[in-house]
Amino acid sequence: MDERQGWLLDLYAGEKDGLVLWLLDEDDRRRRLTQSFPITFYVAGPFSRLRELWRYLQANELPLRLERVNRQDLFSGPVDVLAVTVANPAQQPRLFRQVIGRFPDLDYFDADIPITVRYAAQHRIFPLTHCRYTAGANGVIQAIAPLDSRWDMEQALPPLRVLTVEPDVNPFHKEPSYLYLRCGRDQSRLALKPLPRFLLLFKAALRRHDPDVIMSNWGDTWLFPTLLEACQEMEGQSFNPNRDQERDVVQRQENSYYTYGQVVYRGRQVHLYGRWHIDQWNAMMYGQYGLEGVLEQARVTGLPVQEVARKSPGAGITAMQMQVAIHQGILVPYQKQQAEQFKTARDLIRADRGGLVYQPLVGLHSDVAEIDFVSMYPSIMVHFNISPESVGQVGPESHIVPEIGLPVDQTRPGLVPKTLEPLLAKRITIKKRLATMDRRDCRYKPLKARSDALKWLLVVCFGYLGYKNARFGRIESHEAVTAYGREALLQAKEVAEELGFTVLHMYVDGLWVKRPGRRQAADFQPLLDEIACRTGLPIALEGIYRWIAFLPSRLDSRVPVPNRYFGVFEDGHLKARGIELRRHDTPAFIAQAQLAALRQAARVSIDRWPERILPAMIGPFRRSLAHLQSGEMALEQLLVNQRLSRNVEEYRVPSPAARAAAQLQEAGKQIRPGQRVRFIYTLGEPGVWAWDRPGALPLSGVDIGRYSELLIRAAAVILQPFGLNEQATREWILGHANQQAFRFVAEQPVEQVR
Repeated sequence: MDERQGWLLDLYAGEKDGLVLWLLDEDDRRRRLTQSFPITFYVAGPFSRLRELWRYLQANELPLRLERVNRQDLFSGPVDVLAVTVANPAQQPRLFRQVIGRFPDLDYFDADIPITVRYAAQHRIFPLTHCRYTAGANGVIQAIAPLDSRWDMEQALPPLRVLTVEPDVNPFHKEPSYLYLRCGRDQSRLALKPLPRFLLLFKAALRRHDPDVIMSNWGDTWLFPTLLEACQEMEGQSFNPNRDQERDVVQRQENSYYTYGQVVYRGRQVHLYGRWHIDQWNAMMYGQYGLEGVLEQARVTGLPVQEVARKSPGAGITAMQMQVAIHQGILVPYQKQQAEQFKTARDLIRADRGGLVYQPLVGLHSDVAEIDFVSMYPSIMVHFNISPESVGQVGPESHIVPEIGLPVDQTRPGLVPKTLEPLLAKRITIKKRLATMDRRDCRYKPLKARSDALKWLLVVCFGYLGYKNARFGRIESHEAVTAYGREALLQAKEVAEELGFTVLHMYVDGLWVKRPGRRQAADFQPLLDEIACRTGLPIALEGIYRWIAFLPSRLDSRVPVPNRYFGVFEDGHLKARGIELRRHDTPAFIAQAQLAALRQAARVSIDRWPERILPAMIGPFRRSLAHLQSGEMALEQLLVNQRLSRNVEEYRVPSPAARAAAQLQEAGKQIRPGQRVRFIYTLGEPGVWAWDRPGALPLSGVDIGRYSELLIRAAAVILQPFGLNEQATREWILGHANQQAFRFVAEQPVEQVR
């Protein structure tokens, strides 16, 4: 026997070997090992049907173990079930498909749990866990144990070898000519033609670097599919980027689906064995938290790194709930079984209200504190024991949910709170550490990425309580959380007003307050302490603004918009919501001009207000307009990026994005709902030019007037709180500033900035 220490890299079922594990040893060796890992799933139903299933399984050629056992259902309590144990984990999914096809009327449990989640629940070993293992000379693991926990704050990453692969241009825009490779300090450029030569060089690079991670741009949707398809057409050529050469590459087809009010497109995927492949352009949340965040999510959820990078955080929350259920001996249903309880129309109106949103006081305000409940909804679930099996249940220590009157059993912790409690504690600890750390510290960025990754898991856990297909979801739990949230926010408002603060705005889990003479963090600590005492929920000071502007509706300046504001913190850091620079469909030059204008405003001292702030903010817009009208601006800066919400032929009145998508389809490029389409506004019909369409921009040229109007409108949005309406903004930017308007603004005393 050989005892070693290392990190778990990959884990999957093997047809011949049972469970296959790839470990990175402390001596920097990558080892392929195997382990026995039987899989058990459960079936419930009428005794006669279970007897028929028993006979059917006994006639199966696979080595199975069948037994009648008693297990715990989350909602129904103890139930008698048939336990079906399969020795080889690779054979269990096929057997289950046969069984459910033959006996669709039965109830199934623990049937489709990802194998990495099963392994994590049994051994407490997750992706990148540092572990000690004992293996024989044949490479079979006899014993394995973790040396760290997924909840540890200090988790040193193993010495991963990362190979970055990217073409010289976007393949959807035009055909690439070169592929750039980078691994550590080694960089190279490979010509894509002739293809046989490129294949030889690329395979040689994979053997030389032997990467643990292949980070690609368009690897899912272009590089690997192109190479795999080309090898099928060329005799004597083969291409297998797996580290495990006994396995074929897994390819998953593209698809579009509807979720949370929008259509999402997921491109085709290429997954590898023995190493990871992450396509940065096809990873759902990668742009939010990068590789550090992906690895953090893989550690806490138990899902494979390649899966975590491409899936929504909801899959991670489901995996964590499965692990808690397995630890508690609770059956994991194959399909959701709990329906919504009957409600009258009055009950529906009272219960389904969502979060509390306050109408902000429109205009500029100085010395404003933003106070946020820390992960409010997850904190509510943990603090008030909100879980599908506890809400609506009367117990000796039941709480009554405000407004809706539902009881919540407090006898024992629910499955959802037990899942979220360590996750919430870890994120709060990281946030506290970030609050005391300089942003220039080299540790800040990776720690912030980990915090953001945990934040998204906590964000979606609330939505999954009411998700129609969530295995442990129940709409009453979802409604209870929002009811507690509204109550907590109202209590916070009452505390603030009792202590002499003016509440300017409230939005779901935070509020903006001010009080003359209060500008330091210590001035707001008594308020935070009292809110935490009354609500029982953690709350933190997000920051103190030098000034903040709450914006009105474009259509009616008297109507405030709750989530449309911008401001600058005391440290000069900007925060903006709901304006052009935050929108994905804003041309880059407009977003850059708006951001530059706000940065100029952030530099102006409050005592020089407002005679210097308007000229400083106007400057970036004037320069952008001059570049636009002179033709000096790069066409890439004019791109509009919009999501297609349906198939092109389904549009009755085609939007600009639909017209651009139609041009792409005419050029032979398929566009599916949920994909983003890039285009430029042009003169004449059809008014747009698809950027990824072959050929040159039409002679009619760019619609300069439309882009000028969009730029002026973006300027008016952020200048309106400083006293300029859209017409005055237009005159300032075009070089015909209304001096009377300037005098009017300049004459406003500083006290007018509320």
